[in-house]
Amino acid sequence: MDVAIVGATGDVGRAICGQLIERGELGPTSRLQLVGRPGGSSGDAVHGLRVDLIDAHDEHAPHIDVATRPEDVVADVIVMTAGRTLPTGTGRPIDRDRLAEDNRLVFEQYADAIAAHGSGHEVVIVVSNPVELAVEVFARRLGRHRVIGMGAWLDTLRFRREIANTLGIRRHRVGGFVAGQHGDRMVPLWSTVRLRGLDPDERFEIVERLRGERTLASFVSEVRAAKQRISEAPGIAAAFSAVDSYPPDIQAVIRPYLTHQSGAKTAHGTANATVDLVRTVLDGRDIVVAGQVLLDGEIELGGIPWRGVLGVPVAVGPDGWSRVMLDELAPDETRALWEVAQSINESLVAWGGGAR
Repeated sequence: MDVAIVGATGDVGRAICGQLIERGELGPTSRLQLVGRPGGSSGDAVHGLRVDLIDAHDEHAPHIDVATRPEDVVADVIVMTAGRTLPTGTGRPIDRDRLAEDNRLVFEQYADAIAAHGSGHEVVIVVSNPVELAVEVFARRLGRHRVIGMGAWLDTLRFRREIANTLGIRRHRVGGFVAGQHGDRMVPLWSTVRLRGLDPDERFEIVERLRGERTLASFVSEVRAAKQRISEAPGIAAAFSAVDSYPPDIQAVIRPYLTHQSGAKTAHGTANATVDLVRTVLDGRDIVVAGQVLLDGEIELGGIPWRGVLGVPVAVGPDGWSRVMLDELAPDETRALWEVAQSINESLVAWGGGAR
């Protein structure tokens, strides 16, 4: 199968390209298409990136080609990483409204081109931010089951890692999902946490110990307070040390935030989660992951079928996502997910979409 990376020359795009080849997700008979912006610097850089990737991986690289027009994007899986990115550096504000205004045109340009010139079977994995906006733009044009935002899967992997790190085990032993909105408004679904090798009673005891008396009713305020505290640390090293004092769900938000504020970026973690989703689609079997998708009544929130973009666990296969895989949640999880869903929709309406 073939994969196209839109925005291949950005930090995340480059990391995805490298990991796809290094992890052997694309064999020598597959094709990797590097997509740059027409008339921009990336339109030139994709040619150089192609040569660099061949230099590095010639013995096992797939066929690599270049596209510089949206209408020339052709692949079974299209990874959308193009658009303006979040600012790095301590104290720099994140203006999601401005980001949405700038990137909406990019999302629409590629979504319209794929709808007009594609095969009608492409699966689009969205990395660009705001991921919820990009998912809606692509899903409205291509069909909602063919579009998956990777933000909830990245948050899920971070949540699992923080639990594993706290317990002194490897991440692959931890199950569980994060739902909601990518970033600060993620909803950690503690009720879904599973620990390989432990029976339900042992798992329940450990989860209770990790959470303490907390519920998700205080999660947003806890995240806000944690951000304030680490901003007052005497340096980045001290700030990272302070993160270790928080529960795993708070760590899953604060640690990547601090990584971004340090001036570094989260390109490798983002690429790893994205390649996981690409592999899931290419695998040919339905596998449960978390992702931002456009729902049409698959779940009930607030007593009504929810219609709108939301991060939830879904079964993903070669044709995209097929069904939501969400068992009955704890009351605080249901409430938090409802509040976040409302917030996402309010933002989408402000950005020109959403359910009105």
